[in-house]
Amino acid sequence: MRRLHDARILMYSHDTFGLGHLRRCRAIAHALVDEFKGLQVLLISGSSIAGAFDFKARVDFLKIPSVIKLHNGDYTSLDRHIDLRETLAMRRAIIHDTARLFAPDLFIVDKEPLGLRCELEDTLHFLKGRGATLALGLREVMDAPHLLCSEWARHDVLRKIEALYDSIWVYGPDDFWNPLTGFELSTPLEARLTYTGYLRRHPPTSPPAQALPAADYVLVTTGGGGGGGPLMMDVLAALERTPELPHHWLLVLGPFMPAEEREHIHARARALPRVLVSEFDSHIEHLMVGARALVAMGGYNTFCEILSFDKPALLVPRVAPREEQLIRTRRAAELGLVDWLHPDDAADPACLAARLRALATRSPPSQAPRPPQLDGLETINRLVGDWLDSHPHARRRAGAGGR
Repeated sequence: MRRLHDARILMYSHDTFGLGHLRRCRAIAHALVDEFKGLQVLLISGSSIAGAFDFKARVDFLKIPSVIKLHNGDYTSLDRHIDLRETLAMRRAIIHDTARLFAPDLFIVDKEPLGLRCELEDTLHFLKGRGATLALGLREVMDAPHLLCSEWARHDVLRKIEALYDSIWVYGPDDFWNPLTGFELSTPLEARLTYTGYLRRHPPTSPPAQALPAADYVLVTTGGGGGGGPLMMDVLAALERTPELPHHWLLVLGPFMPAEEREHIHARARALPRVLVSEFDSHIEHLMVGARALVAMGGYNTFCEILSFDKPALLVPRVAPREEQLIRTRRAAELGLVDWLHPDDAADPACLAARLRALATRSPPSQAPRPPQLDGLETINRLVGDWLDSHPHARRRAGAGGR
């Protein structure tokens, strides 16, 4: 562990839908404070349930007003009584003032280069002028190239990335997918790109919040649950049609699933003898470790957990309004890491039941021809360590001592 004196990292997670951005940033922040003693990390998050997660010492979070993304891609304030423009103005002001007062040495931005509706742009210029280092972290799959190119072209995002960011970290291996497919990158920008590998997850050290199922079970999870109702109901339909399917089934709904979908799922599950339903578990890793296999969508964090805990998995990805999950799932299936179904096929109970039955004999990801690369957190620690060694301002804060 390297000892530091008051080195500071600020992180930004826009968080409009689901849990993925918050959980990814939290995993990175925890790895950094484990590696560097004395480092302080402050995470700015728009997640409405950030407080449901525990954070390690020297990691704190600042909750900004929440904005939610609707299924059609539009945004609205979480509090419907506040105008979206007012919410965005509050977010911009809080972010800028926090950056000014916290005075980070390094600013790590998750996924959105300019922030939600460009809310980071002024702050990025401000920190750049102060000499802070700016790093952009991207999922290994952002979206279909034609959709991402169109979205970024509206705000000249690629040019602004080159003007502002010192580093671009891709949270995946270089042989899985290029998140900037479709863009023509300049040589200087290409040189700033680093593929980290996937971010390995570990079981929590705290005890489970709920008792783990005693029987052999398959875990069905849709992350935050906001778009997960259809998959949960498709799984129930398959179990209703084929009650002789092996194993018990544990459905974790997620905090953002609409109330009417929850009630419908609970009612149907009560009629099935080997189906349990859980509302939400902030330490779902416990449930993943204990599961025989997983059924999920195709989100980044769940995929990392499938690889980390080496679980056979069936993925049914979201296909709209973004194609990110579809691209990730197809590529993972090509590499032999998971099985998958298009949601149109999963809506057929007989088809889904056959795939659920096959989970019992499916090999885990570690037995694929090309086992997954899971050294992303170690790579990020190395990148930050190299930056601390070379950055003059950080050296003034860094103390003596070794790793």
